[in-house]
Amino acid sequence: MLRLFVDNLLPVILTAAVGYALAARVQVQARSLARVAFLVFSPCLVYQILFESRLPIGDMARMAGFSFTVLLLLGGVAFLVARAMHLPRTLTAAAVLVVLLPNAGNIGLSVNYFAFGDPGLTQASLFFVSSSVLTYTVGVFIASLGKSGVRAALFGLPRVPTVWAVTAALLMSHQGWEFPFPLARSIKLLSEACIPVFLVILGIELQGVRWAGRARPLLAATALRLVGGAVMAILVARVFGLEGPARQAGILEAAMPSAVVTIILASEYEVESSFVTSVVFLTTLLCPFTLTPLLALLGA
Repeated sequence: MLRLFVDNLLPVILTAAVGYALAARVQVQARSLARVAFLVFSPCLVYQILFESRLPIGDMARMAGFSFTVLLLLGGVAFLVARAMHLPRTLTAAAVLVVLLPNAGNIGLSVNYFAFGDPGLTQASLFFVSSSVLTYTVGVFIASLGKSGVRAALFGLPRVPTVWAVTAALLMSHQGWEFPFPLARSIKLLSEACIPVFLVILGIELQGVRWAGRARPLLAATALRLVGGAVMAILVARVFGLEGPARQAGILEAAMPSAVVTIILASEYEVESSFVTSVVFLTTLLCPFTLTPLLALLGA
């Protein structure tokens, strides 16, 4: 597990530390950088992943059903817990967001590869694609609900570039179409910038985190994401009949820390970005302690 930490989590921490150090010395507007990531880098990354996946429809459908079910159930539990704690509307939206969306990409994919090899990576990629679709539909909807009504949130979805990127990728992949080479290469370059920019934004946001007064919802969201994700996935895997690498990868992905993209969404829609950043930081810091026994349980 030390090797997994050094190879996968430590690079994440070091990259985020660049943003933290920059914000400590220079006045940086994280919101402006987050808007660029939201409007440009994210759509290109999701398009690239979906377009290049070209995996069997049956496997994609089963993992999509599994991931949607696990994550939406977790989001529902987070909503009920937030209501029981009488959290305000914006904080409720933020809590649901960080529990709903795991870091299935830059942490989840690499951990699955080291633990379960190429079969695990393939299945983890299916989960990541499904969670990406969920991020830019349900995730955007929840984030916008923090300050908007249901009607406004629904009508706001077509204005999200990544929604169109998902549509374009699935259509072009199915039809066998391709963009002209210069445009395709440009999209690929922009997609490769997405994850490092997300991590730098994480560091910038961490520099301004205020922890006071949010201990109970912070701990509740952290427990639901790390422990609740694993428990829910183990139960739902039986319903979908997942076995072998699909079961291992699906459960492990569902137990990942909160996604860095939740910081981007919180910043874009002005929904408790300090709280969201705190949960992302805490879940990332604690995940080695929860993933270690889970890996042993899954037979890594």
